[in-house]
Amino acid sequence: MEFHPRPQGGTPRVWAFPAPERGRLGNGLTVLRCHRPGQQVVAVEIVLDAPLDTEPEGLDGVATIMARALSEGTDKHTAEEFAAELERCGATLDAHADHPGVRVSLEVPASRLPKALGLLADALRAPAFADDEVDRLVRNRLDEIPHETANPARRAAKQFAAELFPAASRVSRPRQGTEETVARIDSASVRAFYEAHVRPASATAVVVGDLTGIDLDGLLAETLGVWTGDEARPGTASPITADDTGRVVIVDRPGAVQTQLLIGRIGPDRHDSVWPAQVVGTYCLGGTLTSRLDRVLREEKGYTYGVRAFGQVLRSLPDGTGAAMLAISGSVDTPHTGPALDDLWKVLRTLAAEGLTDAERDAAVHNLVGVAPLRYETAASVADTLADQVEQHLPDDFQAQLYRRLDATGTVEATAAVVNAFPPDRLVTVLVGDAARIKAPVEALGIGEVTVVAG
Repeated sequence: MEFHPRPQGGTPRVWAFPAPERGRLGNGLTVLRCHRPGQQVVAVEIVLDAPLDTEPEGLDGVATIMARALSEGTDKHTAEEFAAELERCGATLDAHADHPGVRVSLEVPASRLPKALGLLADALRAPAFADDEVDRLVRNRLDEIPHETANPARRAAKQFAAELFPAASRVSRPRQGTEETVARIDSASVRAFYEAHVRPASATAVVVGDLTGIDLDGLLAETLGVWTGDEARPGTASPITADDTGRVVIVDRPGAVQTQLLIGRIGPDRHDSVWPAQVVGTYCLGGTLTSRLDRVLREEKGYTYGVRAFGQVLRSLPDGTGAAMLAISGSVDTPHTGPALDDLWKVLRTLAAEGLTDAERDAAVHNLVGVAPLRYETAASVADTLADQVEQHLPDDFQAQLYRRLDATGTVEATAAVVNAFPPDRLVTVLVGDAARIKAPVEALGIGEVTVVAG
């Protein structure tokens, strides 16, 4: 009998994020396409250069209302007709506004892409912005605001932004506006914002999916290619600044049985060479159920169902400058608010004194890199990441290079990055909870001056 040696596995390779092909239509619209065989649901992301800091003074939220109104009728269809046409295509169309700009997202079966792209083009080219539809969207937005205020996590985020950033900075105020500013919005102000900022020359279309048999060039020319507008206008955005003097703000919620925590500051964004190490270190601190924060606060002490640490890009400028919010969030039961914060600060101080372990680094890199193929199974997930790169003025191969850089990050490098990201004496802490019960224990910790504001 002949014996054959057992096959041996090859050297594992870091998964490569799909590389897009870049082009431009005659009207100036930038196009990134990515052929993904087998992805029969095509995802299209339109990135509009309409950042929130370009909203007129006193009209915070007009970008959000404009984004929502894009699908509420065109020069060809009423709002009801437009929705019916989308449904016949089996398509979904969503839009939202954030600090970098406005995003319009389309998902549709590949066989219905021509019709759906025509509808998308109509929404961008000639939105109706009918008075009654805009008024309805404004009322809906006003109805949402009290619910957001009642939500402890949303309330903490609102207070955190107001506390961390200068009052004159748009990033310090709610992204979707306040009751006062939204109430001022009408169809005229929505159209004015649209005409000032929405044009193909400053927009990018990302198309991802199985493009087999699809003449995408011809299809784009017949749909998004007929959209016209002025030339792109240079932006004048200012760098984001913040005051990270260590302090505590309690948003008073008398009788609250839990305290919502949001702790953090700003730090480097994805343009900075430290970003991969910061990602790894932050994951070790609070990226998963087995992270340091959860091991102490959840498993050992039972204070919480989970605490997370994360980095969230705020806005990047074309010159490569930008900032990310580095934060720790979660909730703890009211009686243990003081002890939980005490233990959280001990975790940070121990991390600074002793560093991460190789085992922690290895587990983090394995999870961050190993999950990538699953994370990008759908066309929509790939399109969304490519659109993020466009918004953040990153090269097309950024995500692919990031996984290689994560894989190459060492324990010492990750430790230095996370220690610099979360210095115990330079953190702004927002607590949404019962001030009468938590103020004294928090003051005793000495982590910063404590103030109380109305809930």
